[in-house]
Amino acid sequence: MSKGYFDGSMPRKVLEYYLSHAASAQWISMSDTLDDDIRVVLKTGLKFLGRAAGIWKGDMPEEAHFAKVKAAADKIHAADPEIILQACIFEALYREDVEPVPVPAWVFEAFGLPVESRNFNYDACLFPKGTDTWDCMPDISQTETQMWFYYRGVRYIDSGYEAFHMGQIHLYTGHDRGCKGIGKVLSMLRAYGKEHARRHKVIFDAHSHSLVVNGHSLLDYNAMPFTRFPILDRPGEKLVLVREGKSGGGISPEGVYEEALPFLYEYDNWGGRDKWAYENQSYEERAWNQWWGGDQISWFGCQPEEERNKFLDYSFKWTAINNPDGFFAFPLMRGLGEGGDGQSTTYKLNNRSDACPGGFSQEDAAAKLLHEGYDKFRALGNPSMLDYGGKNEDDPETGVRYPEKVVLYGSFQPYVGAVADDSNSEITRMHYIGGGKYALSFVMPFAGDYDFAVSTWGTLSACVSTAHAFPFSGTGSKGALNIAEDNTVVRVVFDYMTNEITVELRT
Repeated sequence: MSKGYFDGSMPRKVLEYYLSHAASAQWISMSDTLDDDIRVVLKTGLKFLGRAAGIWKGDMPEEAHFAKVKAAADKIHAADPEIILQACIFEALYREDVEPVPVPAWVFEAFGLPVESRNFNYDACLFPKGTDTWDCMPDISQTETQMWFYYRGVRYIDSGYEAFHMGQIHLYTGHDRGCKGIGKVLSMLRAYGKEHARRHKVIFDAHSHSLVVNGHSLLDYNAMPFTRFPILDRPGEKLVLVREGKSGGGISPEGVYEEALPFLYEYDNWGGRDKWAYENQSYEERAWNQWWGGDQISWFGCQPEEERNKFLDYSFKWTAINNPDGFFAFPLMRGLGEGGDGQSTTYKLNNRSDACPGGFSQEDAAAKLLHEGYDKFRALGNPSMLDYGGKNEDDPETGVRYPEKVVLYGSFQPYVGAVADDSNSEITRMHYIGGGKYALSFVMPFAGDYDFAVSTWGTLSACVSTAHAFPFSGTGSKGALNIAEDNTVVRVVFDYMTNEITVELRT
């Protein structure tokens, strides 16, 4: 039986199979290069196409939209019936998209309301006037909004979509005390999917680290864009990724308690490159303005091809070692807003060809990583639940108390999102692995010669390095960290009682 088989239920192992072969395939259902897109999907082994359908602001009538998304789903599933397609229901509504749509009788009936002959009421979907929200943000505590979300969800399920991205869920649930409204809608869509979905199951994510009510997660997995830290001492627009929070736990929709639900990272889009920033801000100011004056995918798209390939490799490895519950959604197709390369309005992973003249030529780099998988780097990874200290634990032989805070510091720190030579950093704080030992893994995105040492108790008065036989104070006796290749995974283990430091490198 295939690793991707499910029907009515999706155990975590099956969900992780799909997330480990995931891509952000924004609006692939509308793609003018769909045949070539499918070729890339089959070549790379992608099984989960996120954001494949949905609207932010519609560009065609409702029925035309659903005819198109169903035709695309049918074509993709004819090529590989195992693929999960994801639809989006976002945190923005527009009058011209909502008001022309008649409310079907089955929507009234699902909500236990008398059937009327009317269209959806846009104004009844919004937060009350004067509320400090976007003018177009839906309020899920309103029944009309719940009806709209349910209506669109059902239409996508009927079109062959088995997953939903619910956008910035913490925004439109601002008045939804106890998440009763969104909980009701997701429960109704799960029930509908149980009967009508392709494999009798639908799954949900949103931009959230956790959405748990009474111990139960409303989402099947959590999803967020990456968080970055700019690098100013290298030419070009360089940045590194930093860990922000963790995936929350709870009882999953499968009824299983999870300490941490699966997590999906992506390159997000929210408007393209900021022309004003490029014309009016200094190099340093722009470094801190989002992703060098743009959104994530437009920054990525405007980098040279070799740099894009390196950053794909880096993102994949970074995810593998920094979040054992995390996966990376490769950018198969994503809107660039003002354009990531000065010309294209859509990033496509496809190799540039007559079949896809706007391709960014990264399918081979992605295929290599997807076929190799995560396990090679997970073996060196940091745990999900970082245990930072000995917690009043003593060495059983000597009775010496183990330190609660141990920090790896040195010239390498800026390249993992910290400040150089910060012996008190939380970013490079080592986690406790038992027996008086501490460890930390990270990805060094740039080859070069760096230095490092271990600060016990987070102070420069008691440091250890590979270059010094005895503990020392200050910053002058650090050991060497020689990185021969970009995107090298580094794991450092420190034994407090022996002062032994071991370094493992993996590419």
